Amino acid sequence: MRDLQTQLENHPLYQRINELKKLHLQTHFSLDKSVIIQSNQKAKDEILQLAKELKPWRKGPFTIDKLYIDSEWQSFIKFDILKPFLPEISGKIVADLGCNNGYYMFKMLEFTPAKLVGFDPSIKYRLQFELINALAKQTLEYELLGVEALPFYKHRFDIIFCLGVIYHRRDPIKMLKEIKSGLNSGGTVFLDTLFIDDEREIALIPRKTYSKISNIFFIPSILGLRNWCERAGFKEFEVIATKTTTTQEQRKTEWIDSYSLEDFLDSKNKNLTCEGYETPKRVYVKLKG
Repeated sequence: MRDLQTQLENHPLYQRINELKKLHLQTHFSLDKSVIIQSNQKAKDEILQLAKELKPWRKGPFTIDKLYIDSEWQSFIKFDILKPFLPEISGKIVADLGCNNGYYMFKMLEFTPAKLVGFDPSIKYRLQFELINALAKQTLEYELLGVEALPFYKHRFDIIFCLGVIYHRRDPIKMLKEIKSGLNSGGTVFLDTLFIDDEREIALIPRKTYSKISNIFFIPSILGLRNWCERAGFKEFEVIATKTTTTQEQRKTEWIDSYSLEDFLDSKNKNLTCEGYETPKRVYVKLKG
């Protein structure tokens, strides 16, 4: 982590963001589908340039005055699935694993957690967070750490969010055990993952890529996911939603400069990925430690 922190502090964009902070811009922070920041426009050209240099923006959207950062993912769609459960975070110590640029953390502030900590070892996403929070000025913590740091972290959490991470792990049961070790007794985990439609307790192991993503290792059935969670020691497993990923939720925009979901599906059958697997679907579960 020290090496990543040093890289961050020496990064020229980080230094420019710190210069932005020194301007003490008067801003107003609010929440809708976008994370909304209004300012006096004093540094609008520099903010625009920084935002462009920090592409790709995967999670969002964000609105800074008239600048609309139209992220690849319409992340409020996932947030709205979880929203009925978010009053539970009020007054709690909360972690967001794989927090990306902090979009979900900003949105969670509406529900007044006592403490909110994001974990993600990506310098690019941390820089995006630093830019947004230089203007939003919210009390959030962001650690350049992965889930493997949870067993050794300085404190445990009442609630942990782990959204879209587990299928990137070679050992999903080990990851779930690490998450459980980061929970306070009786704590709650909200987890989402890609899944396959199958009544058996199995998982898909993509040959090379899945939806053109190379670092996906296991995509479980729902019963397979349940078994992983039970083996990791979780006492309760509740499915709260399932959803097919659509091009309304994930799509190409000028803020990613690369391909997106429409390019990853079979050109003749949108129910299949370009590799011939079933189109991406997600399951959202609530776990009790």
